[in-house]
Amino acid sequence: MTPLRRGLRALGAEETTLLRALDGVFEGWAVEARASSLIMPSLLPVASLAKLDYYDNFPHQAVVASPLDLVQHEPGARPDRFTADRLEPAELALPSAACFAVYLHYEGVRVAEGTTVTVLGQCFRRESQYEGLRRLLGFHMREIVALGSRDFTQEHLARFAARIESFAHALGLPLRKQAATDPFYQADGERALLQRLSPVKHEYQAGDLAIASLNVHRNFFGERCDITLADTGSPVFTSCVAFGLERWLSVLRDRFGSWDGATAAVRDAAVTL
Repeated sequence: MTPLRRGLRALGAEETTLLRALDGVFEGWAVEARASSLIMPSLLPVASLAKLDYYDNFPHQAVVASPLDLVQHEPGARPDRFTADRLEPAELALPSAACFAVYLHYEGVRVAEGTTVTVLGQCFRRESQYEGLRRLLGFHMREIVALGSRDFTQEHLARFAARIESFAHALGLPLRKQAATDPFYQADGERALLQRLSPVKHEYQAGDLAIASLNVHRNFFGERCDITLADTGSPVFTSCVAFGLERWLSVLRDRFGSWDGATAAVRDAAVTL
């Protein structure tokens, strides 16, 4: 089996039940915070992500989609791959995180202070290796995104950090919060210096696996996507909370010994919060 095929994993009935229960908890937190639930496209324009420095900062994760060049197509052939000369130029990308689509959705828009949205995205990452549900080529990510003032975006992260920690405590799931390195800004830029002085990403780790993250973007997306505050006209600050759902499934299955046991624990913990 090729490495890419090892990164593809179907979820059975019990696993799907757990994923839906878990995602229902996270989406419920977002709704309580008055977030709008949106559905974003699974593909994004390469040109739009390039404008966000995506291919400079995350070239190792990039996956693109290309139509088949029908001039080169051989009817009846059953290939296991297509070489570059058989494809048309790739103008669409499969994003590695759900929040990119949110910022592109609000491009050129004046938003109210305290705008919050939540999305469940299908995300894709090219990894050096794949491992069960812990590390996949294609996976689900629930994100809760804040757009507004600096203070609002910081409050957003503090609020959901408390929710994550309370939920983990109710599950009896030990988590460790730590600063993470994220190549989000160019190494020699002003924002890179700010990142070294004040980390822009914190992860919650269960053992050696990061299952949730808190992300600070400052006004980067506000400037690049021309998203401004309705009352001041200044670029918005943004932050987001992200949950890798299949990673949670892997950790909870190990913690409770069965899919049914993990689902019952998630439902019981949600009631106590």
